Amino acid sequence: QVQLAESGGGLVQVGGSLRLSCAASGRTDGIYNMAWYRQAPGKEREFVASIRWSGSSPYYADSVKGRFTMSRDNAKNTLYLQMNSLKPEDKAIYYCKARNFGVDYWGQGTQVTVSS
Repeated sequence: QVQLAESGGGLVQVGGSLRLSCAASGRTDGIYNMAWYRQAPGKEREFVASIRWSGSSPYYADSVKGRFTMSRDNAKNTLYLQMNSLKPEDKAIYYCKARNFGVDYWGQGTQVTVSS
């Protein structure tokens, strides 16, 4: 099993920045891919970005490309999402997902609010 804990959400003004963290623990040796998703009020959960556990093949949704950047700290088993130039439409609960031996694990989410 894999446990994921997101942090770093909060309230930020339009144009501001936040860095989200996703700390993985448990059986992390089987993780192949990690991703960020988000869910705005009244909307379905949507894909934001993904990266292989090795750090290769980053992929971003068009809506965040050029503004969001993922990085990893191997020693801490932590995935980061640096979010710049935030827009009101970025307001959502952000979730981290890990695929481990073909099973998807989710974190509890962290709230991001962008005020105009």
